[in-house]
Amino acid sequence: MPTEPATAHRRRLVDRDEALAWAFLVPSVAYVAALVGIPFFLAIAFSLSDVTGGDPSFDWVGLRNFNRIFADPVFWRSLRNTLVFTAVSMLLIVVCGKVLANVLIAQFRGRWLVRFLVLLPWTTPVALSTITWLWLLDSVFSPIDWVLRELGLIQSNTYWLGRPVLAMASVIAVHVWRLVPLAAVIMMAGLLSVPKDVQEQATVDGAGYWRRMFEITIPLTAPVIAISALFGAIFTFTDMAVVYVLTRGGPTNGTQVLASWAFFRGIEGGDIGQGAAIALFLFPLLLAAAIAILRAVRRTEVS
Repeated sequence: MPTEPATAHRRRLVDRDEALAWAFLVPSVAYVAALVGIPFFLAIAFSLSDVTGGDPSFDWVGLRNFNRIFADPVFWRSLRNTLVFTAVSMLLIVVCGKVLANVLIAQFRGRWLVRFLVLLPWTTPVALSTITWLWLLDSVFSPIDWVLRELGLIQSNTYWLGRPVLAMASVIAVHVWRLVPLAAVIMMAGLLSVPKDVQEQATVDGAGYWRRMFEITIPLTAPVIAISALFGAIFTFTDMAVVYVLTRGGPTNGTQVLASWAFFRGIEGGDIGQGAAIALFLFPLLLAAAIAILRAVRRTEVS
């Protein structure tokens, strides 16, 4: 049996906040290091080598892969598409998520059913839901085109995925449709945390809906909105599933993003070194976005 001093020492160890913090933190850090850190450093090593799918031998080539992608016009188009895709998607996700969150916290009959239906796009596997959209946007048998023709809004097929602008708009629409439920749930939690007495006092003082929204609700939920924007930015910036299933980067690389172009060059094209170099450009851009959002959250909390 353990002696009394040893038992007392364990009790003191359990009661120490610092010891408990490290005990809970170390497994998470080890998991992240194994799952993210090791592949990240492997990507750096591959980007400085001539590793291919047919020749896995590691030969140092320095910055040759980076020089090649800088000279590739598809890379610059992918970078531009990635920035446009992320910016437009994030704006729509935050706005639509905020509107949907207000709907979800309202008191009405059948609210549980509405919440269930809203969560379906997020819980449905991305490949399955995107294939459904691939059929909905078909150039010949699109139900959307049929409805628009019946309403007299169009005369012929629209070719949603056959024209660069429409294809990018379609990819953004499907991606927003997928991520809005997640943003809405996060923002709904923030809205429910706003004290009701503050809202009631503002109503008694004569503040209307929009004034309460911009002077009370949004300032109090700004950190939650910023966190949902951060998650959305990460998912959007690194996502290639929608692009891969809907357009495979076409037409003429009009919807190519960095994640998909890295996959096509590195995995399907077999040039692992160049694919790793392209993928590494996601890191500094994501890091800058994360720092900007987190600094905004910190300023909000301090003020």
